[in-house]
Amino acid sequence: MYDRHISDWDNAYANGIHIVGGDQWGDIWQQRSEQFRIAKLAVQRANLDVPYGEKPRNIYDLFMPEGEAKGLVVFIHGGFWTETDKSYWSYLANGSVAHGFAVAMPSYTLCPEATLSGIAAEVAQAIEHAAARIAGPIYLAGHSAGGQLAGRMMTVSGPLSPLTRQRIRHVLSISGLHDLRPLMQTEMNTSLHIDENEALAESPALLRPCEATRLTCWYGSSERPEFIRQSKLLANIWLGLGATTTCIEEMDKHHFDVLDGLSDPSHPLIKRFLFSE
Repeated sequence: MYDRHISDWDNAYANGIHIVGGDQWGDIWQQRSEQFRIAKLAVQRANLDVPYGEKPRNIYDLFMPEGEAKGLVVFIHGGFWTETDKSYWSYLANGSVAHGFAVAMPSYTLCPEATLSGIAAEVAQAIEHAAARIAGPIYLAGHSAGGQLAGRMMTVSGPLSPLTRQRIRHVLSISGLHDLRPLMQTEMNTSLHIDENEALAESPALLRPCEATRLTCWYGSSERPEFIRQSKLLANIWLGLGATTTCIEEMDKHHFDVLDGLSDPSHPLIKRFLFSE
């Protein structure tokens, strides 16, 4: 037994500096994603920059499978609500598309231009727009900050319409952030502007899940301790509130490469996401 205490909250939530070659991952993601988009455009199975709102970043990419889609997957990107956009993540659609699902990948307005509640409203708008185009069940996935947004969609106070919520079969949070209160103590909060009211209103771990919610929290064994704690936290709390939850650790994966399972049709992550009941 030992006592734990966090004094450096910036370090607790830092990722790149704790990963060998961490500064190269942005280029890797963009290269993989550009190749994926080129390949899907060549066979007319990519609809890029679909507008879902009036703001410049209110656009999403929609990747289609061969034949009629079995349903809709929505991937919500991370970046601490201040970085990246849909163009970094296209390649992650491969696993779901290969199994016959359409995949929507939205961008959204970043902080500090937007608040976290405003971002959640935009993500919901994107999901509603894509859901109107693609019939069938909906599966939500989010990474890091995107995990917070995916979870937020399936809370009773969330911004989705009841009809769309009823179509959601599974929420997958990959190394997600589910309690926003610790982030109030980081330097990045100068951009996020999270206060106590915002944290209480937007933290999935502090909110009640919708009825019949299924949640998987997935993280790598080499993940930062705070992200592991946050993953276990949501799965544990929502279990006590009636959701069906599980928390899975993937060996030898860190905050960046833990995503790759979404791109591989045979990976346990994609199978868990789309086919576990």
